[in-house]
Amino acid sequence: MKSTRRIQIITSLSLSVVVLASVSWLSLGHLSGRIDRISVFSGLEDRPEKTSKALNYLLVGSDTREGLTKAELKALRVGSTATAAGGRSDTMLLVHISKDRDKAFIVSFPRDSLVTIPAHLNRDGKTEIPARQNKLNAAFSFGGAPLLIETIEGATNLKIDHYIEVNFAGFAGIVNALGGIEVCTKVDIDDPKSYLTLSAGTHTLDGIEALKYVRTRDFDGRGDIGRMQRQQQFISSVLKKATSTGVLLNPIKVVNFINATISTIKMDENLSKEDLLELAKQMRGLSSGNVRTLTVPISNANGRVDGVGSVVIWDEMLSEDLWNRIRNDAALVDEVTPSPSASSTAKPKPEIIDNFKTRTAAENPCGEIK
Repeated sequence: MKSTRRIQIITSLSLSVVVLASVSWLSLGHLSGRIDRISVFSGLEDRPEKTSKALNYLLVGSDTREGLTKAELKALRVGSTATAAGGRSDTMLLVHISKDRDKAFIVSFPRDSLVTIPAHLNRDGKTEIPARQNKLNAAFSFGGAPLLIETIEGATNLKIDHYIEVNFAGFAGIVNALGGIEVCTKVDIDDPKSYLTLSAGTHTLDGIEALKYVRTRDFDGRGDIGRMQRQQQFISSVLKKATSTGVLLNPIKVVNFINATISTIKMDENLSKEDLLELAKQMRGLSSGNVRTLTVPISNANGRVDGVGSVVIWDEMLSEDLWNRIRNDAALVDEVTPSPSASSTAKPKPEIIDNFKTRTAAENPCGEIK
């Protein structure tokens, strides 16, 4: 089933929390040697130019079953590595870290986004496939991380600096290392495809239950759009847990956290231990309130293209505005101070304009679920 090939990543864990935790108590050089490296940039040409010292990470979720125990596979009700050979991804997120390392944006890409996939070689390495329109997740299937990066860079004109990939086991282990993650749903959830059953209210989920939660999409008729909103709520819950329970101040928790993560992620060939160390030092002041999550602005969530099928079409004007702001490391939310009225001497309160409908990790997640 398609639903068994889907996973949402807790993006900030792979990026900011892991490196933050590493810096204070562990030898990052020793840990870096255990990270599985993947070559993703060596064959890319004509890439966008950098316009600031901000960083753009692409985080991808792989559905490989490696690392899951038989009991976890049974609880999750997915096939083994043998029955689900290879890896696929329906989860792609752009993490933008400001040049001052004090703010971050996490942008969800709908897997069915209509994009132009650049010309590339077929799996045989000899036959060239011309550029054509298709769904974004097809780029990963056709050419793995390099083609996915090339496709996203072409669609956004943003240069991807680093790539991180997380699998099922990594996700579950990270959640368990944090002692579970709290979620709140306003409605009952009974999804026959993800096998998640939750009553309305607040729940603390372990790794496997959390994996079901971020994969669920067939209980409310909202499909991937609803799933991405739940993903963003989950990211917020993770950030709040990681920054409010002493995880980063407890050496034992840090060790467990990193051990659960480091062996199940893949990083690009250019992300060195020195880069991680420097990033961690710079990001010490990043708080959950300075991390905003959002989805690419959409004009049609139920589009259709001959030869491609059902697609998600981006809002051309808003998405271009979003990419320009990220490229220039500008704020996503504007504050406009109105002119004072003639009859009042009080200073007017700034008006908040958020065209991208962002969320922050500091917001109440229960209020974000419909």
